[in-house]
Amino acid sequence: MRFSHVFALLSVLVVVPAAADPRVWSLEGWATDFDKIAVDPGEITTVILRDQIPSIDEPKFIPAREETDLPDREPVISLEINGNARAYPLRIMMWHEIVNDTVGGVPVAVTYCPLCNAAIVFDRTIDGKAVEFGTTGKLRNSDLVMYDRDSQSWWQQFSGEALAGKHTGKTLKMIPSRLDSWVRFKEEFPDGQVLVPNNQRMRTYWRNPYAAYDSSLKPFLFGGTLPVGMPAMERVILVRGEEPFAVALPVLERERRIEEGDIVVTWEPG
Repeated sequence: MRFSHVFALLSVLVVVPAAADPRVWSLEGWATDFDKIAVDPGEITTVILRDQIPSIDEPKFIPAREETDLPDREPVISLEINGNARAYPLRIMMWHEIVNDTVGGVPVAVTYCPLCNAAIVFDRTIDGKAVEFGTTGKLRNSDLVMYDRDSQSWWQQFSGEALAGKHTGKTLKMIPSRLDSWVRFKEEFPDGQVLVPNNQRMRTYWRNPYAAYDSSLKPFLFGGTLPVGMPAMERVILVRGEEPFAVALPVLERERRIEEGDIVVTWEPG
């Protein structure tokens, strides 16, 4: 993997990864309360500037029936709340990573971290107030660190946990969603909507800026322990709970159906 593959999406100079130091972070203009921090600051790496990967705050949608450009196998984040169904194509999400939206009357943050292929939707209500989220330009365990624009607390995208700031110790509520193919979304939700770029010229949405990343030996800027017996970049299905359960995708492809207690995980071609 070449560095340019991972951050080809940036049209500005990439900042050299910087050492973590709350005093330096404050000099960057953050209003975050860094006296409250739940992790070792050394686990957080600065890669680019805040909001250099811009969130989508006024998302634009069209009826699924009118979308003619997406191929059937295009992966989308499929979300349905209170009868309202929306699809968020990964070709858009990988350039923006966060969409601040309201679906079925629920304020949500639709998030995607290309470095760990984590597509997660959160209720963006904190202490009874709907807030917007943006990208800090920082990573922890090769995963997106988000911030809320109200308190500027920092949040781990993979878990929804507040890492630093006023809300340290809190966890965002996750909302069920799925990573699905575009054709499956259309079949299940023919009256649904699909996210389209606000400005088609803003990014080369037809191009994958992370080409060849899947074949890397380990995640970008990851300093933790690598797994034994399987590639570090292997895709896995994760079921969260008191006892989290995960299964590697190649195993699921082979078995088609795996049961673990009351959990059933299935796979089918396409």
